[in-house]
Amino acid sequence: MKDLNGKTALITGAGSGFGLELARLCATEGMRLVLVDVQADALDRVAQELAAHTVLAQRVDVSSPAEMQTLAAAVQAHVGAPHLVFNNAGVGFGGLIWEATVRDWDWVLGVNLMGVVHGVRLFTPMMLEAAQRDPAWQGHIVNTASMAGVLNAPNMGVYNVSKHAVVSLSETLHHDLSLVTDQVHCSVLCPYFVPTGIADSHRNRDPATMARPTPSQRISQAMSSKAVATGKLSAADVARLVLDGVRAQAFWLFSHPQALGAVSQRADEMVQGRNPGDPFAERPELGQQLRAALRG
Repeated sequence: MKDLNGKTALITGAGSGFGLELARLCATEGMRLVLVDVQADALDRVAQELAAHTVLAQRVDVSSPAEMQTLAAAVQAHVGAPHLVFNNAGVGFGGLIWEATVRDWDWVLGVNLMGVVHGVRLFTPMMLEAAQRDPAWQGHIVNTASMAGVLNAPNMGVYNVSKHAVVSLSETLHHDLSLVTDQVHCSVLCPYFVPTGIADSHRNRDPATMARPTPSQRISQAMSSKAVATGKLSAADVARLVLDGVRAQAFWLFSHPQALGAVSQRADEMVQGRNPGDPFAERPELGQQLRAALRG
């Protein structure tokens, strides 16, 4: 899908980070925007900023099947099938994996995984129907995962699980789409540490579902916040990567290809039957710091 002018982009998590920057970029390409976010004030700001291109702005909790169904009905009524669907809304969470509560799992998987599931199950049929009606129609789905979808950093278990699932869903979607159409494609976005609002994603969580954080969870929050804040790529850089990937029909979208060495090492470990290696081999002082904090 090379010509974006006049086409429609649906973006979840549009109030900040990658979603906001992609919305801005799509606007410069002349696209119509369907903006979705759970944070009403952030959604209002971006809708006002991009008012000339926004055809629908709706506050939605992407983990809710009912709210996503309502969104899909509104999209169908206002603009029909979107040409670009960016299933991007996400939250961060860390800590030792056995310390996560059921409510923690429900929250993280609800947003990070089920938000993508709902986007795929509701909008893919619309896109396929549009493609069937018009042989020239083109569509693309981009699902936001993470490098945590292809690597397993310690003390981030719940997040890792959610993002691995998004990678699996996306790769399967790629194969399934190829069985039925040549007009709709998909990508999976795997960013590393990029300054966005994800380090503060608990701001949109119901306090009633939150327990007092454990020491490991506080350590993970502090380390993640520091790593994200010092990222050298911007959210705007990643948004450009996404649109370039859509135009190229590229499936894998990596913001930090230099990190793929660790992915290759992990694959070698699996193929050769070796136990997982030290995730801190390149930064042993970080591993020592984390072990000392968790054992201290």
